[in-house]
Amino acid sequence: MSVQINNFSMAYTSAGQGAPVLFIHGYPLNRQMWQPQVDGLAAKARILAPDLRGHGDSQAVPGPYTMDLFASDLKVFLDTLDITQRVVVCGLSMGGYVAFAFYRKYAARIVGLILTATRAAPDSQEGKIGRDQAAGTAQENGVDAIVEAMLPKLVSPKTLERKPEVVAKVRAIMQHTSLEGVLGDLAGLRDRPDSTPTLGQIKIPTLILHGADDAIVPLKEAQAMQAGIAHARLEVIPDAGHLLNLEDPKTFNQAVGKFIQEL
Repeated sequence: MSVQINNFSMAYTSAGQGAPVLFIHGYPLNRQMWQPQVDGLAAKARILAPDLRGHGDSQAVPGPYTMDLFASDLKVFLDTLDITQRVVVCGLSMGGYVAFAFYRKYAARIVGLILTATRAAPDSQEGKIGRDQAAGTAQENGVDAIVEAMLPKLVSPKTLERKPEVVAKVRAIMQHTSLEGVLGDLAGLRDRPDSTPTLGQIKIPTLILHGADDAIVPLKEAQAMQAGIAHARLEVIPDAGHLLNLEDPKTFNQAVGKFIQEL
């Protein structure tokens, strides 16, 4: 399915009925990363998983892609689907940064937050340099060079060793990101604002999910978000890395399903 959003065509998956849950994918991924959640949670809620601009089956348009721009796209997406009730927003990694932006802009549209493998802090100076270097690599060697450099860091060592099917799926998902998407993301990630001041403003139920073996976002970042958000709950999934929803979908879905039911 697809809808026209602002200046591009947005592809999305919609499954189930009931309270809407908006799943926002990370960089450089797409909505296919949420397939275990579509399959496992559609009996509990209406699952909405869009491809952000330049990703998956959504149209590629020139960047940069700021987190505010992504949030605006998602607001129009919900409006276009005529979803007026408040939604649960679940964002992983870059999707978490978009979730923070969405909360700042459209807090009245959200009933609950699920922050997954993400952080509130902005890029360090070293991190900004790394984004620029990655953009240079993508321009010179293509998206595949980004995929192969990132893949070993995205999942836990046990997943790399014991779950080749998960590794293959992650590779295929990342390879379906356009060069415009990669470059647009990197510019937006580099320049994203510090969301630490936002933590104290969040007054809705919040679940923080993190992989114990996340090599991209240290666990201390999840603990800092828990400390900053009133009554936030942190659950750490053992033997999972940055893509915990794919590495251990059963545990991930149990946590999300429980959170939805509590709301």
